[in-house]
Amino acid sequence: MRVLREVRVLRLGHRIRRDARVSTHCALVAYAYGASGIAFSGDEDRGLIEKVKSAVRRWGGNFEVAYEADWKSYVSGFRKNGGYVIHSTMYGINLPEAIGGLREKFEEKDLLLIVGSRKVPPEVYELADVNVAVTNLPHSEVASIATILDWLFQGRELSRRFQNAKIRIVPQEKGKRVLESV
Repeated sequence: MRVLREVRVLRLGHRIRRDARVSTHCALVAYAYGASGIAFSGDEDRGLIEKVKSAVRRWGGNFEVAYEADWKSYVSGFRKNGGYVIHSTMYGINLPEAIGGLREKFEEKDLLLIVGSRKVPPEVYELADVNVAVTNLPHSEVASIATILDWLFQGRELSRRFQNAKIRIVPQEKGKRVLESV
């Protein structure tokens, strides 16, 4: 019997005034691309957390959203519980070379994907089990989350449907069709 593993995202260094939109997008992309939750460190932003939780309540599924004041303890606790820590950085091993190992680890362990905001503290590079690059060029943490999760799940996450959804899109070539239940 295969144990269902989880991927969580840790968004480091959230700043309320500067990062609200990008951090929201990090959460929504993590949710849409198959992660089971996201934790934010940096500024505590209850509005951000409630906005994401509200979206999950409407669109369905189980996706945890939390604030972690002490990101180092969060990472250490994740690892102590048997998890494997990935840091997304343009300085890491390129994703095509790393993906086989990530999938192997995912067979055995839950994964934590760390993405930054402001300058990432140097210890993140050492705390991570592996530093992975989507490209070796500057890019968006939102794109990084989407790309790594998509490669990890091999596109299977794109067709998920949630039983408890209150809103559901009906895919069609033209126009928009949305089903809503109350």
